Amino acid sequence: MDTLHATLRRYVDDGTVPGAVGLVARGDDVEVVAVGSVDADGTAPMARDSLFRIASLTKPVTAAAVMMLVEDGTLALDAPVARWLPELAEPLVVRTPRSPVDDVVPLARPITVEDLLSSRTGWGFPDDFSLPAVQALFSVQKDGRDLRDWPDPDTWLRLLAQVPLLHQPGDAWLYGTSSDLQGILVARAWGRTLPDFLAERIFAPLGMADTAFAASTRQPHRLTASYTRAPDGSLVPADTRDGAWTQVPRFHSGGGGLASTADDWLAFARMLLAGGEGNGRRLLGPKSVRRMTTDHLTPEQRRAAGLFLEGEGWGYGGPALLRREVIG
Repeated sequence: MDTLHATLRRYVDDGTVPGAVGLVARGDDVEVVAVGSVDADGTAPMARDSLFRIASLTKPVTAAAVMMLVEDGTLALDAPVARWLPELAEPLVVRTPRSPVDDVVPLARPITVEDLLSSRTGWGFPDDFSLPAVQALFSVQKDGRDLRDWPDPDTWLRLLAQVPLLHQPGDAWLYGTSSDLQGILVARAWGRTLPDFLAERIFAPLGMADTAFAASTRQPHRLTASYTRAPDGSLVPADTRDGAWTQVPRFHSGGGGLASTADDWLAFARMLLAGGEGNGRRLLGPKSVRRMTTDHLTPEQRRAAGLFLEGEGWGYGGPALLRREVIG
């Protein structure tokens, strides 16, 4: 506990963050430390139940939702996503990653559910943001730290379909876009919204009462402020405690839209560690969890994604150990 507190305290004292919550769990032994303040103004002390925008930690939650629908038989890993996302039936692909957006070729094969899960749809961000197709994607895949100006999912999907793929499906790992596509896929396949699915099928069974796409009306005082960093290293406000994350946006980002607490995230992580069982309920089978946590990339795909993966592998919805398994 002293070591955890000292580590977090150091980052608060040097101005890296205004506050932080740290949680370390070893079996039933859980250590939690809260230091600093919920914002740079020192409005209130950070607390164990403070709410954070968990950004990319949303991705494995969304991937788990997809795998639940695979287990239900609603989806299949090798099924073309155009069955549920017809807007993506015939997108075009730039001839080479450096080609202009009007130098395109047809799809070599359909985009599958597994392509979405492994972030190899052909849409997303590579190491080089200057590529013409990536610049075109920026007009659709806007800053996920503020979703207020994103359109509804159907409109967003139509806009995305007009952007050419940077790579053929399955050929390259790219960051970000595939997880938002997973969120739309869950909603379309299930017939209700992504927030409804996550609340009913994941959050309620695991007791994750504080996780949602916005702070609820009973808990906005627990929402922390968020910041980016200026070139000089100073903190720049990105969202206030009463800002974007107090209302559910039109776009439910499966890639980065959730707010949550340290304890709620622990409940989800423990479910994965237990092979799909948590809070006395089975959400996923062990084989599905193995798929989520096993590297699906080739060595070439890992090397090409060095900026994001830094040599790590990628499972479904998040980094994975560099192990490859034959999962029958």
